[in-house]
Amino acid sequence: MSASLPGSRALPESQYDLSTYWGRVRHTAGITDPRTLFVGRAGLEQAKNALIAYKTGQIKDMTPELWRAKKIVDSTLHPDTGEPVFLPFRMSCFVLSNLVVTVGMLTPGLGNRGTVAWQVANQSLNVAINYSNSNKSSPLSWSKIAQSYFLAVTASCSVALGLNSLVPRLKSLSPSTRLILSRLVPFAAVASAGALNVLLMRGEEMRTGIDVFPVVPKSKTSAAGAVPSAEKPAQSEADEGIEDAAAATPASLGKSKKAATLAVVETAASRVFNSSPIMVIPPLVLVRLQRTEWLRRNPRYTLPVNLGLILLTSYAALPLALAAFPQRQRVRAESLEEEFHGRGGEDGLVEFNRGI
Repeated sequence: MSASLPGSRALPESQYDLSTYWGRVRHTAGITDPRTLFVGRAGLEQAKNALIAYKTGQIKDMTPELWRAKKIVDSTLHPDTGEPVFLPFRMSCFVLSNLVVTVGMLTPGLGNRGTVAWQVANQSLNVAINYSNSNKSSPLSWSKIAQSYFLAVTASCSVALGLNSLVPRLKSLSPSTRLILSRLVPFAAVASAGALNVLLMRGEEMRTGIDVFPVVPKSKTSAAGAVPSAEKPAQSEADEGIEDAAAATPASLGKSKKAATLAVVETAASRVFNSSPIMVIPPLVLVRLQRTEWLRRNPRYTLPVNLGLILLTSYAALPLALAAFPQRQRVRAESLEEEFHGRGGEDGLVEFNRGI
């Protein structure tokens, strides 16, 4: 993420107001923009150099080109490590990576073997995405990753197989109702296992805590990152740069388990918000379309239509779900452990990376 780049000036956090839901939606739409996937190593370096030029004062104002560079960097680099996230596991690739397994899980008439195979594939992908985009202040050991992976897969397959066997037994329901319920089985499995996957993969954060930081008062750094000259008329540019850098990157106040729990629960909820429309809308629309004369005469178009429905719903749902909670979450210091009381920054607030 751009905050990890060198330079004394603080970059604006976003073009949009992140204190509002729609502001976060527009910001998240940029981070999840799949066009950033086509920016290679040279393009990433060019974007980083442009932002460094701004942070070191060589460029005075944010321009459309700098905002584009920031979008590239923010969608590629992890906010804690400053290292690129492996391309298939970036949120900008989330829809494309999930498309194949989503189509597989929604395939009508899957037997137990097929259901298990696609649930294993789905949970394997979820483990990789959740691990790659988690808060890195409490890293997981490989044994914990393996344990969480097997628990998540077991839970997902159990729910899917249990519901698959339950629906045909509902003889009192009409065939059309049973058909709709059978199409919703993947949703129940994916939604429950997706949330459980996050809780298991990031459980170590809740046990050990994550780093929290005081919120820097806006009076200390302007949107451009410069310290108002009226406050420091006698300081040199070097002194101002040092103070700016300190203000822009405050030291961690310590690790909070309460902050970690909030971060993990919110991320798990956002996964459910994301999977709900994807696993519900396309299958229900497809059931309706399969009753039309056109699709009855052209059954070969069923898979492409299903694929298109999933793709459109996925791209629409992802920013709406991820924006439900701020990625850089702020809470009152008094809501955390006692050791953080009275140590908040602006308005007594502290912040932490929720993960995404």
